[in-house]
Amino acid sequence: MKNFSSLSQEFEAYFKAAHFPAQPEKLYDASRYILALGGKRIRPVCVLMGNELFADVHSDAFNAATAIELFHNFSLVHDDIMDKAPLRRGMPTVHVNYGESTALLCGDVMLVAAYDYLNKVKNDHFHHIIHLFNKTAREVCEGQQMDMDFELREVVSFEEYEKMITLKTSVLLAASLQIGAIIGGAGDGNQQHLYQFGKNLGMAFQVQDDYLDAFGDPEKFGKQVGGDILSNKKTFLLIHALDVATGDDLKQLQALLQSNAANKVEQVLNIFKKCKVDTWAQQLKEQYYKAAIVHLEKIAVLSVRKKELQFLAEYLLNRQN
Repeated sequence: MKNFSSLSQEFEAYFKAAHFPAQPEKLYDASRYILALGGKRIRPVCVLMGNELFADVHSDAFNAATAIELFHNFSLVHDDIMDKAPLRRGMPTVHVNYGESTALLCGDVMLVAAYDYLNKVKNDHFHHIIHLFNKTAREVCEGQQMDMDFELREVVSFEEYEKMITLKTSVLLAASLQIGAIIGGAGDGNQQHLYQFGKNLGMAFQVQDDYLDAFGDPEKFGKQVGGDILSNKKTFLLIHALDVATGDDLKQLQALLQSNAANKVEQVLNIFKKCKVDTWAQQLKEQYYKAAIVHLEKIAVLSVRKKELQFLAEYLLNRQN
Protein backbone atom coordinates (compact mmCIF):
# COMPACT_ATOMS: atom_id res chain seq x y z
CA MET A 1 0.00 0.00 0.00
CA LYS A 2 1.30 3.45 -0.92
CA ASN A 3 1.14 6.29 1.58
CA PHE A 4 -0.39 9.73 1.04
CA SER A 5 2.96 11.29 0.19
CA SER A 6 3.84 8.85 -2.61
CA LEU A 7 0.33 8.98 -4.09
CA SER A 8 0.45 12.77 -3.87
CA GLN A 9 3.65 12.79 -5.90
CA GLU A 10 2.07 10.53 -8.52
CA PHE A 11 -0.97 12.76 -8.73
CA GLU A 12 1.12 15.95 -9.03
CA ALA A 13 3.05 14.40 -11.92
CA TYR A 14 -0.22 13.57 -13.66
CA PHE A 15 -1.85 16.91 -12.83
CA LYS A 16 0.99 18.94 -14.40
CA ALA A 17 -0.53 18.27 -17.82
CA ALA A 18 -1.94 21.30 -19.65
CA HIS A 19 -5.65 21.51 -18.87
CA PHE A 20 -6.46 24.60 -20.93
CA PRO A 21 -5.70 26.07 -24.37
CA ALA A 22 -3.68 29.26 -24.88
CA GLN A 23 -6.49 31.62 -25.89
CA PRO A 24 -8.21 33.73 -24.63
CA GLU A 25 -5.00 34.38 -22.75
CA LYS A 26 -6.43 36.27 -19.75
CA LEU A 27 -9.08 33.62 -19.06
CA TYR A 28 -6.75 30.65 -19.14
CA ASP A 29 -3.91 32.47 -17.41
CA ALA A 30 -6.33 32.98 -14.50
CA SER A 31 -7.18 29.26 -14.49
CA ARG A 32 -3.53 28.26 -14.54
CA TYR A 33 -2.78 30.81 -11.80
CA ILE A 34 -5.15 29.30 -9.22
CA LEU A 35 -3.95 25.77 -9.97
CA ALA A 36 -0.30 26.85 -9.63
CA LEU A 37 -0.97 28.05 -6.08
CA GLY A 38 -0.93 24.39 -5.11
CA GLY A 39 -2.48 23.23 -1.88
CA LYS A 40 -2.43 19.90 -0.09
CA ARG A 41 -4.35 18.07 -2.88
CA ILE A 42 -6.12 16.10 -0.14
CA ARG A 43 -9.30 15.39 -2.09
CA PRO A 44 -7.79 14.07 -5.34
CA VAL A 45 -5.32 11.90 -3.45
CA CYS A 46 -8.27 10.53 -1.46
CA VAL A 47 -9.70 9.31 -4.78
CA LEU A 48 -6.48 7.33 -5.31
CA MET A 49 -6.50 6.06 -1.72
CA GLY A 50 -10.14 5.00 -2.01
CA ASN A 51 -9.26 3.03 -5.14
CA GLU A 52 -6.15 1.45 -3.63
CA LEU A 53 -8.07 0.30 -0.56
CA PHE A 54 -9.73 -2.30 -2.79
CA ALA A 55 -7.48 -2.77 -5.85
CA ASP A 56 -4.41 -1.46 -7.66
CA VAL A 57 -4.80 2.17 -8.66
CA HIS A 58 -6.50 2.35 -12.06
CA SER A 59 -5.90 5.07 -14.65
CA ASP A 60 -9.59 5.99 -14.25
CA ALA A 61 -8.79 7.11 -10.70
CA PHE A 62 -6.34 9.75 -11.97
CA ASN A 63 -8.97 11.17 -14.32
CA ALA A 64 -11.57 11.25 -11.56
CA ALA A 65 -9.05 12.76 -9.12
CA THR A 66 -8.26 15.51 -11.63
CA ALA A 67 -11.97 16.24 -12.00
CA ILE A 68 -12.28 16.52 -8.22
CA GLU A 69 -9.33 18.91 -7.96
CA LEU A 70 -10.62 21.10 -10.80
CA PHE A 71 -14.06 21.22 -9.19
CA HIS A 72 -12.54 22.10 -5.82
CA ASN A 73 -10.60 25.00 -7.34
CA PHE A 74 -13.69 26.18 -9.23
CA SER A 75 -15.50 26.40 -5.88
CA LEU A 76 -12.59 28.27 -4.28
CA VAL A 77 -12.50 30.93 -7.02
CA HIS A 78 -16.23 31.55 -6.70
CA ASP A 79 -16.15 31.44 -2.88
CA ASP A 80 -13.37 34.04 -2.83
CA ILE A 81 -15.47 36.38 -4.99
CA MET A 82 -18.48 35.97 -2.68
CA ASP A 83 -16.34 36.40 0.45
CA LYS A 84 -14.38 39.32 -1.08
CA ALA A 85 -11.26 37.49 0.06
CA PRO A 86 -7.98 39.24 -0.84
CA LEU A 87 -5.68 36.23 -0.36
CA ARG A 88 -5.68 32.53 -1.17
CA ARG A 89 -2.74 30.40 0.02
CA GLY A 90 -0.85 33.59 0.80
CA MET A 91 -1.24 35.01 -2.72
CA PRO A 92 -3.72 37.48 -4.27
CA THR A 93 -6.99 35.79 -5.18
CA VAL A 94 -7.99 35.34 -8.83
CA HIS A 95 -10.55 38.15 -8.77
CA VAL A 96 -8.00 40.54 -7.27
CA ASN A 97 -5.47 39.75 -10.01
CA TYR A 98 -7.80 39.36 -13.00
CA GLY A 99 -11.08 41.05 -12.05
CA GLU A 100 -14.37 39.53 -10.95
CA SER A 101 -15.74 38.88 -14.44
CA THR A 102 -12.70 36.89 -15.54
CA ALA A 103 -12.63 35.08 -12.19
CA LEU A 104 -16.23 33.95 -12.69
CA LEU A 105 -15.41 32.61 -16.15
CA CYS A 106 -12.20 31.04 -14.80
CA GLY A 107 -14.27 29.05 -12.31
CA ASP A 108 -16.76 28.11 -15.01
CA VAL A 109 -14.15 26.71 -17.39
CA MET A 110 -12.58 24.67 -14.59
CA LEU A 111 -15.97 23.09 -13.92
CA VAL A 112 -16.34 22.29 -17.62
CA ALA A 113 -12.83 20.83 -17.66
CA ALA A 114 -13.74 18.68 -14.64
CA TYR A 115 -16.53 17.06 -16.68
CA ASP A 116 -14.12 16.49 -19.56
CA TYR A 117 -11.94 14.44 -17.22
CA LEU A 118 -14.92 12.54 -15.84
CA ASN A 119 -15.85 11.64 -19.42
CA LYS A 120 -12.47 9.90 -19.73
CA VAL A 121 -13.45 7.42 -17.03
CA LYS A 122 -14.05 4.05 -18.67
CA ASN A 123 -15.20 2.26 -15.52
CA ASP A 124 -18.36 0.15 -15.75
CA HIS A 125 -19.82 2.31 -12.98
CA PHE A 126 -19.39 5.58 -14.88
CA HIS A 127 -23.04 6.62 -14.39
CA HIS A 128 -22.79 5.97 -10.63
CA ILE A 129 -19.71 8.21 -10.49
CA ILE A 130 -21.39 11.01 -12.47
CA HIS A 131 -24.47 10.85 -10.23
CA LEU A 132 -22.33 11.05 -7.07
CA PHE A 133 -20.25 13.90 -8.51
CA ASN A 134 -23.35 15.91 -9.46
CA LYS A 135 -25.02 15.28 -6.10
CA THR A 136 -21.87 16.44 -4.31
CA ALA A 137 -21.47 19.53 -6.50
CA ARG A 138 -25.05 20.55 -5.74
CA GLU A 139 -24.52 20.00 -2.00
CA VAL A 140 -21.34 22.12 -1.99
CA CYS A 141 -23.32 24.99 -3.57
CA GLU A 142 -26.08 24.54 -0.98
CA GLY A 143 -23.51 24.69 1.81
CA GLN A 144 -21.98 27.89 0.43
CA GLN A 145 -25.42 29.53 0.26
CA MET A 146 -26.10 28.53 3.87
CA ASP A 147 -22.74 30.00 4.87
CA MET A 148 -23.64 33.32 3.23
CA ASP A 149 -27.10 33.26 4.80
CA PHE A 150 -25.55 32.79 8.24
CA GLU A 151 -23.53 36.01 7.83
CA LEU A 152 -26.81 37.93 7.97
CA ARG A 153 -28.05 36.22 11.14
CA GLU A 154 -27.08 36.95 14.73
CA VAL A 155 -27.89 33.44 15.96
CA VAL A 156 -26.96 30.14 14.27
CA SER A 157 -27.47 26.87 16.09
CA PHE A 158 -24.83 24.18 16.40
CA GLU A 159 -27.01 21.83 14.33
CA GLU A 160 -27.40 24.39 11.54
CA TYR A 161 -23.66 25.06 11.42
CA GLU A 162 -22.91 21.34 11.46
CA LYS A 163 -25.21 20.80 8.47
CA MET A 164 -23.64 23.70 6.57
CA ILE A 165 -20.11 22.40 7.11
CA THR A 166 -21.20 18.89 6.15
CA LEU A 167 -22.38 20.23 2.80
CA LYS A 168 -19.71 22.85 2.17
CA THR A 169 -16.67 20.84 3.27
CA SER A 170 -17.26 17.23 4.28
CA VAL A 171 -19.24 15.77 1.38
CA LEU A 172 -16.49 16.49 -1.17
CA LEU A 173 -13.91 14.62 0.89
CA ALA A 174 -16.39 11.77 1.41
CA ALA A 175 -17.33 11.61 -2.27
CA SER A 176 -13.66 11.61 -3.30
CA LEU A 177 -13.07 8.47 -1.26
CA GLN A 178 -16.27 6.82 -2.53
CA ILE A 179 -15.49 7.56 -6.18
CA GLY A 180 -12.13 5.87 -5.69
CA ALA A 181 -13.86 2.91 -4.05
CA ILE A 182 -16.27 2.61 -6.99
CA ILE A 183 -13.33 2.50 -9.40
CA GLY A 184 -11.66 -0.08 -7.15
CA GLY A 185 -14.70 -2.37 -7.39
CA ALA A 186 -16.00 -1.96 -3.81
CA GLY A 187 -19.47 -3.17 -2.92
CA ASP A 188 -22.20 -0.77 -1.78
CA GLY A 189 -21.71 -1.50 1.93
CA ASN A 190 -17.98 -0.80 1.82
CA GLN A 191 -18.59 2.33 -0.25
CA GLN A 192 -21.01 3.71 2.33
CA HIS A 193 -18.67 3.03 5.26
CA LEU A 194 -15.85 4.76 3.40
CA TYR A 195 -18.13 7.71 2.60
CA GLN A 196 -19.10 8.05 6.28
CA PHE A 197 -15.43 7.80 7.25
CA GLY A 198 -14.69 10.70 4.91
CA LYS A 199 -17.67 12.75 6.05
CA ASN A 200 -16.75 12.50 9.74
CA LEU A 201 -13.11 13.13 8.95
CA GLY A 202 -14.15 16.26 7.07
CA MET A 203 -16.06 17.49 10.12
CA ALA A 204 -13.08 16.87 12.40
CA PHE A 205 -10.89 18.67 9.85
CA GLN A 206 -13.16 21.75 10.03
CA VAL A 207 -13.14 21.77 13.83
CA GLN A 208 -9.35 21.76 13.70
CA ASP A 209 -9.45 24.58 11.12
CA ASP A 210 -11.71 26.69 13.34
CA TYR A 211 -9.50 25.91 16.35
CA LEU A 212 -6.27 26.87 14.56
CA ASP A 213 -7.75 30.16 13.38
CA ALA A 214 -8.27 31.10 17.03
CA PHE A 215 -5.53 29.27 18.90
CA GLY A 216 -2.94 28.34 16.27
CA ASP A 217 0.71 29.34 16.19
CA PRO A 218 0.91 32.25 13.69
CA GLU A 219 4.29 31.06 12.38
CA LYS A 220 2.96 27.57 11.67
CA PHE A 221 -0.63 28.46 10.71
CA GLY A 222 0.48 30.41 7.64
CA LYS A 223 -2.20 33.08 7.88
CA GLN A 224 -3.50 35.64 10.33
CA VAL A 225 -4.67 34.06 13.58
CA GLY A 226 -8.03 35.48 14.60
CA GLY A 227 -9.22 36.18 11.08
CA ASP A 228 -12.54 34.49 11.76
CA ILE A 229 -13.00 36.61 14.88
CA LEU A 230 -12.28 39.86 13.05
CA SER A 231 -14.86 39.01 10.38
CA ASN A 232 -17.43 37.73 12.93
CA LYS A 233 -17.49 34.44 11.07
CA LYS A 234 -19.76 31.79 12.52
CA THR A 235 -17.50 28.93 13.63
CA PHE A 236 -17.85 25.95 15.92
CA LEU A 237 -16.00 27.97 18.57
CA LEU A 238 -18.10 31.14 18.40
CA ILE A 239 -21.40 29.24 18.29
CA HIS A 240 -20.42 27.22 21.37
CA ALA A 241 -19.21 30.32 23.23
CA LEU A 242 -22.49 32.12 22.57
CA ASP A 243 -24.30 29.03 23.81
CA VAL A 244 -22.42 28.59 27.10
CA ALA A 245 -21.31 32.12 28.06
CA THR A 246 -23.36 33.81 30.77
CA GLY A 247 -23.69 37.18 32.47
CA ASP A 248 -21.08 39.81 31.67
CA ASP A 249 -19.10 37.41 29.45
CA LEU A 250 -22.09 36.90 27.17
CA LYS A 251 -22.86 40.62 27.06
CA GLN A 252 -19.23 41.44 26.28
CA LEU A 253 -19.05 38.79 23.55
CA GLN A 254 -22.25 40.08 21.93
CA ALA A 255 -20.92 43.63 22.09
CA LEU A 256 -17.60 42.59 20.55
CA LEU A 257 -19.45 41.10 17.58
CA GLN A 258 -20.70 44.62 16.85
CA SER A 259 -17.28 46.18 17.49
CA ASN A 260 -14.08 46.88 15.57
CA ALA A 261 -11.98 47.35 18.71
CA ALA A 262 -8.21 47.22 18.22
CA ASN A 263 -7.88 44.38 20.73
CA LYS A 264 -11.02 42.52 19.61
CA VAL A 265 -9.23 39.22 18.94
CA GLU A 266 -7.55 39.25 22.36
CA GLN A 267 -10.83 40.00 24.16
CA VAL A 268 -12.79 37.32 22.31
CA LEU A 269 -10.06 34.76 22.94
CA ASN A 270 -10.15 35.58 26.65
CA ILE A 271 -13.88 34.82 26.71
CA PHE A 272 -13.30 31.63 24.68
CA LYS A 273 -10.77 30.48 27.27
CA LYS A 274 -13.03 31.34 30.20
CA CYS A 275 -15.76 29.26 28.53
CA LYS A 276 -13.19 26.47 27.89
CA VAL A 277 -14.03 26.60 24.20
CA ASP A 278 -10.52 25.39 23.32
CA THR A 279 -10.95 22.19 25.37
CA TRP A 280 -14.46 21.65 24.03
CA ALA A 281 -13.26 21.99 20.41
CA GLN A 282 -10.58 19.35 20.93
CA GLN A 283 -13.18 17.01 22.43
CA LEU A 284 -15.57 17.63 19.52
CA LYS A 285 -12.79 16.93 17.02
CA GLU A 286 -12.09 13.65 18.82
CA GLN A 287 -15.78 12.68 18.64
CA TYR A 288 -15.84 13.12 14.86
CA TYR A 289 -12.51 11.29 14.54
CA LYS A 290 -13.77 8.33 16.56
CA ALA A 291 -16.94 8.17 14.46
CA ALA A 292 -14.78 8.14 11.33
CA ILE A 293 -12.62 5.30 12.65
CA VAL A 294 -15.70 3.21 13.53
CA HIS A 295 -16.72 3.29 9.87
CA LEU A 296 -13.16 2.62 8.70
CA GLU A 297 -13.01 -0.47 10.90
CA LYS A 298 -16.26 -1.78 9.39
CA ILE A 299 -14.87 -1.80 5.84
CA ALA A 300 -14.43 -5.44 4.86
CA VAL A 301 -10.79 -5.45 3.76
CA LEU A 302 -7.63 -6.52 5.57
CA SER A 303 -6.68 -4.14 8.39
CA VAL A 304 -3.24 -3.58 6.89
CA ARG A 305 -4.90 -2.04 3.81
CA LYS A 306 -6.63 0.56 6.00
CA LYS A 307 -3.52 1.75 7.83
CA GLU A 308 -2.68 4.55 5.39
CA LEU A 309 -6.17 6.05 5.70
CA GLN A 310 -5.85 5.98 9.48
CA PHE A 311 -2.44 7.65 9.22
CA LEU A 312 -3.94 10.31 6.93
CA ALA A 313 -6.74 10.99 9.42
CA GLU A 314 -4.23 11.40 12.26
CA TYR A 315 -2.07 13.71 10.16
CA LEU A 316 -4.98 15.94 9.12
CA LEU A 317 -6.24 16.30 12.66
CA ASN A 318 -2.87 17.04 14.23
CA ARG A 319 -1.74 19.53 11.61
CA GLN A 320 -0.79 23.05 12.66
CA ASN A 321 -1.51 24.77 9.33
